Amino acid sequence: MTLREAVAGAAACLASAEHLAGDARRDAELLLLHTLGISRAQLLANPDRALTDEQESCYEDAIRRRLRYEPVQYITGQQEFYGLAFRVTPAVLIPRPETEHLVEAVLEHFHAEAARPLRIADVGTGSGAIAVALAAHLAEAEIIATDSSFEALEVAKHNASAHDVAARIRFVQVDLLDIPVAVLGGTTSDQFFDAVVSNPPYIPQMEEAELHPQVREYEPRAALFGGESGLDVYRRLVPLAMVALKPGGLLALELGHNQRAALDELLQGWGSVRFIEDLQGISRVVVARRPT
Repeated sequence: MTLREAVAGAAACLASAEHLAGDARRDAELLLLHTLGISRAQLLANPDRALTDEQESCYEDAIRRRLRYEPVQYITGQQEFYGLAFRVTPAVLIPRPETEHLVEAVLEHFHAEAARPLRIADVGTGSGAIAVALAAHLAEAEIIATDSSFEALEVAKHNASAHDVAARIRFVQVDLLDIPVAVLGGTTSDQFFDAVVSNPPYIPQMEEAELHPQVREYEPRAALFGGESGLDVYRRLVPLAMVALKPGGLLALELGHNQRAALDELLQGWGSVRFIEDLQGISRVVVARRPT
């Protein structure tokens, strides 16, 4: 079987499955590239190259996994985020392009101050995508990345090392901002941070049945669902951030669809509240300042 034939056959197979037809060709190509360890340019340059029996067997296994709705990112173990390659496993939420708006908002805020030391908390770090992207672009930033999942933190530590920013990120297994004094150099978290950043779980529990099977059945529930309304973590995190931030410090949060009004209400008493929309006009990020 040639590479051309393998992709065509796999794409047709995926296209026949409910929920997979729209990305069938893309997924078939990505999984073949992963199986063979080649680039798309190599695939296009050598479409008549033959697969070995072992390669064909491995590719068929990858396609079977995809037909069970396992995300391509978990099959390949990789996802790109903010121009960087990240390891992902079923222990972590797959980084999404929408979250890049959150990183951009923080970088824009600190653009003029990038050369000064900054202390940033990334709450619910997961794969470490936000923390690593910020550390890669803010050379003087010290980041404390928290998560309640030990397995997620192990993935995040790997990603920080892979991008040479591990020395400036401390990963702590805690709930939200319950950071031990020892981690903070012997001080409390009160007025410690220049920024608190988070992409919290925000999907309302009632919307579980509406999710794509690859999300509902594979990604970690604790990173997806924010209680009945999707706002449980926000209600806890916003007041904690008010205590942890320095006067004038930045709070930057990703939010879900139709949650703008609720976040606007939760942020009463904060300064400079601003919502940032994506290209479809959906509010994806909210930023606010702790009053001075």
